[in-house]
Amino acid sequence: MSDNIPFEIQVEIVRRLPVKSLLQCRSVSKAWKSLIDSSPFIAGYNGQMQHLLVQYTCVDFKKKYVSIVDNDNFPKQKVSMNLPLLVKKLKSPGLTGSSHGLLCLNGSGDNPDTDMAVIWNVSIRKAVAVVIPNVGFEIYETNLYETNLGFGVCRVTLDPKIIKITHFNGYANMRGISRDETVDPWQVQVFAVSTWSWRSPYNNLPRKSIKFGYSTIVIDGFLYWLAIDRFTLTGAIAKCNLIISFDITSEEFREVGLPNSLAHQCSRNMKISKLRESLVVLEHGAEANNAIFSVWMMGDGVPQLFTKLFTFNVNAPHGATIRGFRKTGEPIIEIVEDHGISKLVVYEPHSKQIDNLGCDGLDFFCQVHPYMETLLLLDQPDRNIL
Repeated sequence: MSDNIPFEIQVEIVRRLPVKSLLQCRSVSKAWKSLIDSSPFIAGYNGQMQHLLVQYTCVDFKKKYVSIVDNDNFPKQKVSMNLPLLVKKLKSPGLTGSSHGLLCLNGSGDNPDTDMAVIWNVSIRKAVAVVIPNVGFEIYETNLYETNLGFGVCRVTLDPKIIKITHFNGYANMRGISRDETVDPWQVQVFAVSTWSWRSPYNNLPRKSIKFGYSTIVIDGFLYWLAIDRFTLTGAIAKCNLIISFDITSEEFREVGLPNSLAHQCSRNMKISKLRESLVVLEHGAEANNAIFSVWMMGDGVPQLFTKLFTFNVNAPHGATIRGFRKTGEPIIEIVEDHGISKLVVYEPHSKQIDNLGCDGLDFFCQVHPYMETLLLLDQPDRNIL
């Protein structure tokens, strides 16, 4: 770039470049490298192009990762991902979530008794790994407890955090607990990249009667889980669905009530997702050879104010599930075919057109997470585990 252009103008030009070009610019001069590596530049950089990371399991049981650019040429710009070594080391890896361009995966490490999490910046090909601490309860070995993980980036500090929640597993533990009874919360731990340590928050911890599900999403600095509240009613165990939110900045939990039709729906027929930066509840069922989906959106972040946006169906005699949405709002659906094989498609509700994304694999072993290009983790030292 010409020396006649003021450096401040050069900064604004560089800030608009895609990540790949930015990384190349770091070798142009010491001044540019110092600029791009600086914390203010990293925090202020916002990539404009959305990608979809697809993780699926092939028929040979090998995990495959594909990145698809979500633009007008979708899905033509599709590439297989070159995984960092830390991700390759994970046994049975699953995607915990995505936030601010970072992806979090978890699985067992070299020691099968040790759980690991890897935070991965796909754009700059950098990853850091951390050991998930043991629950700390001797009774954990009896399977009375289970662990759920969440991942998100603080919208104020841009600090990536992993949230670990350990709670009772099984209805037998809830006998004698009334809905209004005050009970001790169970264990919650938060890992922050900035301090590289785990700690336990103490504000507004969830009640013991709440069982977290594995359907989770992060939106605008909040983590959401689909959960079940279990309580005794006239001597019997009753339950209702709700959503638990976690403010990644203040590290406080809140309960989000659902409309009656969703609160008392079978939880297996529900999941949560993100549609155009809003929280949605996906309700699914089946009729004849069709899978039926209803999409409910939470209005302006107001609890219990959910509106049914639309209902649609697809031909899927063997089953189907929504894996996410494009930025245009089109649902991405996994449709199960014969012999336990599934295909990933994009469904256009108005024309009812179905486009195959070419990610065929074992049924119900597929995940889709959107991500934007980011420089987060660029200024982090290379660390393997904690």
